[in-house]
Amino acid sequence: MRWRAVWVFNQIRMVPIKDRTSAGRDLAEQLQHYAGRDDVIVLALPRGGVPVAFEIAQALNAPLDLMLVRKLGTPGQEELAMGAIAMGGVRVMNDNIVSALHISDAAIEEEAAKEQQELEHRLRTYRGDRPLLQLKDKCILLVDDGIATGATVRVAIQALRRQQPSRIVVVTPVAPPDTVELLRDEADEVICLATPEPFMAISMWYQHFPQTSDEEVKALLQRAWKAADTSPA
Repeated sequence: MRWRAVWVFNQIRMVPIKDRTSAGRDLAEQLQHYAGRDDVIVLALPRGGVPVAFEIAQALNAPLDLMLVRKLGTPGQEELAMGAIAMGGVRVMNDNIVSALHISDAAIEEEAAKEQQELEHRLRTYRGDRPLLQLKDKCILLVDDGIATGATVRVAIQALRRQQPSRIVVVTPVAPPDTVELLRDEADEVICLATPEPFMAISMWYQHFPQTSDEEVKALLQRAWKAADTSPA
């Protein structure tokens, strides 16, 4: 049985969060026990997770890359996730939402096909021809800028498990308590700065929460990869 832990820090001090950069630096302080290890890889959930993960990777001197996942929006309520898909053909559905809203199989497949195209497009846009990192026996820090239902992170964890990492640590600035408890059963460790209630939306817990652009994602990845490619072995 894998050892699991969850760390939730002083939410009075941590929220509202200034911005994603500040969130990444605060999280990096709580991740110093992973600094300097050659088995640690930081994977960001784009787009919003990339600025957070960039700060963590820089502070820990760890490689940065992406974990591409696409939310499956509920018909008519696109912000409500009925599930998610990830690289490798993994799909996780929120059965409670699907059942409660009587969402048909045809509607699910239509949304999944659309999001699969977008996932592949973003993979080419962000990474180009850069080889994917080998994750077997690695310690993965899976980073997002906030977690609501947990559907996207859960499908990311399932996709990562197929690559046999030694450990998966979910890292986020803010999430509702019930989602943190859910993720404890699927990740090896969860590190979260704040678990406010009622949760409502991730943006509520930031002072500055603009949409992260594709250009910002690419720029941060290029900075991280350039540093890694030119650093001594």
